[in-house]
Amino acid sequence: MTPAFDDVHVGDELPVLRRVVTREDVRAYAEAGGDRNPLHLDDAFARTVGFPGIIAHGMFTMGHMAACVVAWAGDPAAVVRLSAGFRAPVFMGEELVAGGRVTAMDPDARTATLETWVAVERDGETLWPVKKGSATVLLG
Repeated sequence: MTPAFDDVHVGDELPVLRRVVTREDVRAYAEAGGDRNPLHLDDAFARTVGFPGIIAHGMFTMGHMAACVVAWAGDPAAVVRLSAGFRAPVFMGEELVAGGRVTAMDPDARTATLETWVAVERDGETLWPVKKGSATVLLG
């Protein structure tokens, strides 16, 4: 169920959503979306361009961010807008951690604007495959 407008406030945090990326996930995404770029399917090719192996599609990572927003919104139809910029590759076996927070409320439109993100931990450092993404959610 979509949160009630009066129950949401600027600064509210979305519960984080976690997912470990697997080869099966990436292969299924490539098949479903038709993006069969060898960077996502062929380890040898990915190594020729400097990666340790295949990487997840940027839109796969954004899809995880979208799943986090939808889980908070309670209804996919409540998500009015979603955007993201891709800033870092995601390798197999890494854990995507998506989250966000409410940055603005529009009482006339009954929407919340969210700043969203996806992080991974690599070599003791937090990297941001998506940083400063955004979403607009229609509230109940």
